[in-house]
Amino acid sequence: MNKEQLSRMQTGKGFIAALDQSGGSTPKALLQYGIPEDSYANDEQMFTLVHKMRTRIITSPAFSSKYILGAILFENTMDRTIDGLFTADYLWDKKGIVPFLKIDKGLAELKDGVQLMNPIPKLDRLLDKAVEKHIFGTKMRSMIKEANEKGIKAIVDQQFTLAKQIAEKGLVPIIEPEVDITSKDKEASEKILKAEIIRHLSTLPLDTLIMCKLSIPTVEGFYSDLMKDPHVIRVVALSGGYSQAEANRLLAKNQGLIASFSRALAQGLTSLQSEKDFNEILQASVQSIYEASIT
Repeated sequence: MNKEQLSRMQTGKGFIAALDQSGGSTPKALLQYGIPEDSYANDEQMFTLVHKMRTRIITSPAFSSKYILGAILFENTMDRTIDGLFTADYLWDKKGIVPFLKIDKGLAELKDGVQLMNPIPKLDRLLDKAVEKHIFGTKMRSMIKEANEKGIKAIVDQQFTLAKQIAEKGLVPIIEPEVDITSKDKEASEKILKAEIIRHLSTLPLDTLIMCKLSIPTVEGFYSDLMKDPHVIRVVALSGGYSQAEANRLLAKNQGLIASFSRALAQGLTSLQSEKDFNEILQASVQSIYEASIT
């Protein structure tokens, strides 16, 4: 584990940029950026286009360690280069931004009110590659739709089983049991979820460190106790479908909770913008998310 990166994640001010749209979500990300699906004929062309988009974001002067602590990458992005450096090396060596890797392979079918992660084939090989590519930590997402105790327990059990495997490789796992912001019993789900997370934290070895990526809670300050746990480096929030303005407004009400936004970060950016316009819009987004994260 890179101790300088660990110190930055523990004590630095800023937020985490989520640039990790994978195969299923990449077409939506490109469409938001102004590139329709008929602009590419296959996955290779699609991933090349999205890498150009991510390169434009990462190399922008607005994408600065003054505001951004870390960035989450998709495996395909990790394997590609920016200005002759692998993406993770460019982030850290040129920008001072800590690289993370999304490792999950999407969601399983809904059962007991939740969607577990699909199996992750050859996970050990992927984690070894992440270490070789100088990745600091990983991220894995599952989804909670209902306040179902059995389902939420299964989600957290799965997250922590994989987190232990990841930590054994010297990587820091980000667990992401997202609670659907449209759920009618979101607050009840969050209560069950937090209790399960605390239960698992109490079983971890003393030197095991994790991060939590969670939906912005219904009750302000609800995750403040998680932030104090010695195993937890940071608790970060996903935007979950909120607009940038709404996500920032809700985030700012939760002291210590920092952003890890994807769609909200890229909001307003398009492929046809001039570099000046692109950088100005990105700078405004970065600044607003940063301010909401340090409140």
